[in-house]
Amino acid sequence: MKYVLLAVAIVSEVIATSALKASEGFSRTGPSLIVIAGYGIAFYCLSLTLKSIPVGIAYAIWSGLGIVLVSAAGWILYKQKLDAGAIIGMLLIVAGVIVVNVFSKSTEH
Repeated sequence: MKYVLLAVAIVSEVIATSALKASEGFSRTGPSLIVIAGYGIAFYCLSLTLKSIPVGIAYAIWSGLGIVLVSAAGWILYKQKLDAGAIIGMLLIVAGVIVVNVFSKSTEH
């Protein structure tokens, strides 16, 4: 359940961050409400995961996957380009998250 909550937190944060651009500085009501609700859900679910996942591990997963998913959303929704350096960097971030979760004893609580 702890990783389901973390996944909900990550997806909510990605939705909120993607809507942040569409809110145009909070001048558009619909996207602005999505931003507020998304971040509220994200931080609430993240706070629940911290009861059973160490904060460093949860944040590594949160930020690593968040970077990749927000970049993918920017590419799909806003036609923002990713160059080779950005893609390689994101692959390294994902590799780091995998290494932490598979090989680190820190993930045990």
